[in-house]
Amino acid sequence: MMQTIKRLPVLFIALFITICGYGQEGFVHEKSSNYQWPTDSTTLKKLDKWQDLKFGVLFHWGLYSVPGIVESWSICSEDQDWIPRDSTIAYTDYKEWYWNLKDEFNPTDFDPAQWSRICKEAGMKYSLFTTKHHDGFCLWDTQETDFSIMNGPFGKDPRADLAKGVFDAFRNDHFMVGAYFSKPDWNCEYYWWPRYATATRNVNYNIKNHPAQWEKFQKFTYNQIQELMNEYGSIDILWLDGGWVAAPRQDIKMDEIAAMARKAQPGLLIVDRLIHGPNENYQTPERSIPNEQLPNPWESCIPLSDDWGWTPEANFKSSQTIVANLIEIVAKGGCLALGVGPTPQGLIQPEVETILSEIGSWLEQNGKAIYETRTLPYYQSKNVWFTQNIKKKETYAIYALAEDDTLSSTISWEGNLPEVGSTLRLVSTGEKLKYSIEGNKVKVKLPRAVVDKQESFAISYPTISK
Repeated sequence: MMQTIKRLPVLFIALFITICGYGQEGFVHEKSSNYQWPTDSTTLKKLDKWQDLKFGVLFHWGLYSVPGIVESWSICSEDQDWIPRDSTIAYTDYKEWYWNLKDEFNPTDFDPAQWSRICKEAGMKYSLFTTKHHDGFCLWDTQETDFSIMNGPFGKDPRADLAKGVFDAFRNDHFMVGAYFSKPDWNCEYYWWPRYATATRNVNYNIKNHPAQWEKFQKFTYNQIQELMNEYGSIDILWLDGGWVAAPRQDIKMDEIAAMARKAQPGLLIVDRLIHGPNENYQTPERSIPNEQLPNPWESCIPLSDDWGWTPEANFKSSQTIVANLIEIVAKGGCLALGVGPTPQGLIQPEVETILSEIGSWLEQNGKAIYETRTLPYYQSKNVWFTQNIKKKETYAIYALAEDDTLSSTISWEGNLPEVGSTLRLVSTGEKLKYSIEGNKVKVKLPRAVVDKQESFAISYPTISK
């Protein structure tokens, strides 16, 4: 571990927070170009269950939460606009300042039950918790490094094993539980070797010239994931970030890790992002929604604010925007993992709770058209998106109201027409709706209460028998 140096001035910290108060938009994981379906029946069953859930949460929390800056990336020496750092400060001094945030990360209000309650009320069904990000700071009681929550001011607190607390709280509320894990580890001397400069996000030495050093990193990674898979109860998803760490250039023996993890957690979904093959059980386009419907399992991971972690004075997306995103994603065959950054003290802040509560209220009324649905070949007609529940033999037309749109008393769509004489109902109330069909278009008259509400809504009708 690096030795402690003199703390940077408070003025610098304030300046740094100011210049870093915008979102990380530059580096995002797209999706891999191919998809390989799992062959294990237990994994396929878990994957099918996950596809029913539709809406989850992705927590980013760590050292970067203390000053409220972009997660981990500011210690990466790449010269990118989206990696903000005061370049008047020596890079080595800056890294020391960042590493020493471990002595300030003290989430005395940590309440994972609050997180779980808020997310449950939001209509979320699965959770992903960042056990460590690229900076290598571990939020569980790992035996592989002392760079963890257990060796700071919160380490003696009975809640100190943060991952355990989060996993237990969400399992207690019947969530599917996932562990986010960063494959690169910039604090580990086996990845960023102090012998050399850290010029990029990549391993900073030639692996071919130093195979023993890389073997230590392979073992380090294996052991940490083994801890999470064997000592933290039932885990449904292993969500691996840092797609540049992969064979052949940075081979961490992923197949061996996967075999160990699946032995400990039968049916485990492994999400090795961007790495096509048996260890990418679903794809993860980041900060985006695919242009077209995809035939394989996928998840859009989108932060609620501009950043993944907590930042002061964050610019949050509205509940209306998130609902519209969710509708589009589900109609295209995906799930939404919404990024939430808990505060440095360990709570979900009131502004976030309000937005999530609004989303939850909408899903409570319209979730029938979202959960446990599958796609239709024809899935969009302008503002209207289509899903279906195969078991219930119901089709849903979901009107997604955009931020700058206004709902009128009549809506229409083309395609996926109900059979003449069938009943159209408002999903939220079960109320029958008046409609007419002309050619390939259906026109529906909306109740006054729906127009006055000015929000997205869903309509159900029997699926046409073939």
